[in-house]
Amino acid sequence: QVHVEESGGGVVQAGGPLRLFCAVSGPTSTPYSMGWVRQAPGKEREFVAGVSWSNSSSHLADPVKGRFAISIDNAKKMTYLQMNMLKPEDTATYYCAIKDASYYYVGTKYDYWGQGTQVTVSS
Repeated sequence: QVHVEESGGGVVQAGGPLRLFCAVSGPTSTPYSMGWVRQAPGKEREFVAGVSWSNSSSHLADPVKGRFAISIDNAKKMTYLQMNMLKPEDTATYYCAIKDASYYYVGTKYDYWGQGTQVTVSS
């Protein structure tokens, strides 16, 4: 059974940084893509960032480009989301997820999901 667990959420002032962590355990096939999806109250889930297991290439959604960065540690099966210059509109529940893919996946149709971690940005 694949298990995904996020950590690192919290409350931060606008303009500040926050780092999210995600650990995957259990039998995962390779190659795969890990990523982050967020959901704000009353809104649909939104792709944030995805990274490839095979070459660590990544893709960021337009709203977070230049502010967020995603990285992967294959040995530890972990991915990280470094969030800088946070804005109130970044407030959401952030989900980590994993999907069988030969390159970074862009979308919200992941195979396995974590429970989510709340990020609140105060103005």
